[in-house]
Amino acid sequence: MAKGILKVKAKSSGGNTSVKMMAKHVMESGQRKDTKTGELIPALFLQTLIVKLADKVVFEANLGPAVSKNPYFAFSFEGGASGDEMTMDWIESTGKTGTETAAIK
Repeated sequence: MAKGILKVKAKSSGGNTSVKMMAKHVMESGQRKDTKTGELIPALFLQTLIVKLADKVVFEANLGPAVSKNPYFAFSFEGGASGDEMTMDWIESTGKTGTETAAIK
């Protein structure tokens, strides 16, 4: 299995789960030029990021070309327990998709 782009730390405490997540991604806007060739670097960014716990959406982000390289997200939600597994789905501007999982501690 290929290594994912998301690095996730999730911790449950008192009935709430806090999540810290970084997406290792170039997030190219499509407006920068290659310094060697002068050509525009094609746009390549995450458009959508959806986090689910037991098929319930707990976080959703619609991103665009203005988001910086390796974006960081932090959020919390009610529910979740140690050992539960979250599913993260992402979609790039090219149409490429991915699904990753992370366990709550």
